[in-house]
Amino acid sequence: MRPLRSLALLALVALAGTATAQTSTAPQPRACPAEVPAGATCHIGEDGLGGFYWIALPAQWKSQTGVLVVHAHGGPADTGPATLARGEEDLKRWAVTVKAGYAWVGATYRRGGFGVSMAAEDTERARRVFVKHFGPPRRTILHGQSYGASVAAKGAELYAMVDGPNGPVKGPYDGMLLTSGMLGGGTRAYDFRMDLRVVYQYVCRNHPKPDELQYPLWQGLPMDAKLTRAELAARVDECTGVRKPAAQRTEQQKANLANIVNVIKIPERSLIAHLNWATWLFRDLTQLRLGNRNPFNNASVQYKGSTDDAALNAGVLRYTADPVAVAELARDSDPQGRINIPVLSLHAVNDPTAFVELESAYRETLERAGKGAMLVQTFSDESEHSYLSDPQYPALFTALLNWIDKNDKPTPQTVAALCKGYEAAYGDTCKLLPDYRSAPLASRVPLR
Repeated sequence: MRPLRSLALLALVALAGTATAQTSTAPQPRACPAEVPAGATCHIGEDGLGGFYWIALPAQWKSQTGVLVVHAHGGPADTGPATLARGEEDLKRWAVTVKAGYAWVGATYRRGGFGVSMAAEDTERARRVFVKHFGPPRRTILHGQSYGASVAAKGAELYAMVDGPNGPVKGPYDGMLLTSGMLGGGTRAYDFRMDLRVVYQYVCRNHPKPDELQYPLWQGLPMDAKLTRAELAARVDECTGVRKPAAQRTEQQKANLANIVNVIKIPERSLIAHLNWATWLFRDLTQLRLGNRNPFNNASVQYKGSTDDAALNAGVLRYTADPVAVAELARDSDPQGRINIPVLSLHAVNDPTAFVELESAYRETLERAGKGAMLVQTFSDESEHSYLSDPQYPALFTALLNWIDKNDKPTPQTVAALCKGYEAAYGDTCKLLPDYRSAPLASRVPLR
């Protein structure tokens, strides 16, 4: 087992300039995915630590005038070794970046599973590979998506200052874009999934089943358990009918499903996905990264929204967090607000995976650090997580670069106006809500 402390130390080593890309393989030409605009060139390579990277260069891109977008991908749903295919999937999804005229580099991270500081280090290593082989760009934007927004937020702090020939100098990133961010840090962003495990078990009593090995639910799943995702989905469906049309569910299934989603405040369609994370990701986090220690606390949480809250709160399983685990998780993943670059964010108000209220948690972090003025948040009238309306992304990049280059700080209104100008070229409509402001996280996830 390797605790999170070691992952944080790796990132600090990179900050000191001792972890270089010298063991990485040089970029090798690779045919671009069909989603990447014609005329672009793509390259792949290994990062020397077990991960891979993909690079895409728009036609006639030049470092002296060009912008590089360094991408931190989402997850960490996969808990196994890194694969080159994962990087290709990211490039396909974010080909809009290349279409907008920016170079793109993305790391797969050296392995799956949890490790925010580790992923931030791997992302920075990919940037260094790009600069070594294609030259330093005019501007460098750090883009984090979903879990990758947590990675980017941490990376912006780890690399805010780096060693220069005559002492510390400003780090390599000029600005940061966070989209659909799982923000708030590991000590806050996953509380609702702990709540889901205990509420689900109270209602359904089949994860684990009564005749199976009983274990503390914060462990996710015993390391030697053979349960598959398909088997878990079948158990959820048996209890709630969630994969069936509502008319085909029994009255008991309807009641079970309503009790779970009303208490946890998630849409039906994301129930199985969240339980997957609260099973296999929790196993990775608690047993492989935290030395089988529990970072989650629900000892005093009062759950509301069921048909019998008194019975629920009396019967639900309760756990108290291990302070060592909480400290390790916070050190690895919690943002502190120590940034020195402008930050622009986008979040769908009905995101089924990362609650929009997580934006408030990050906003409060920056405000406590005295950096609230360096953040502009935008929101869209959408119900998706992994990718939102096309023209919104070039609008965000343009607004962020105007802020960096011209000191023209955007507002949600100016971003919305910019977006309208991209609708024709990108074949979709802007869905931004300029007057929206996210509610506190405590309005969605009970305090503890």
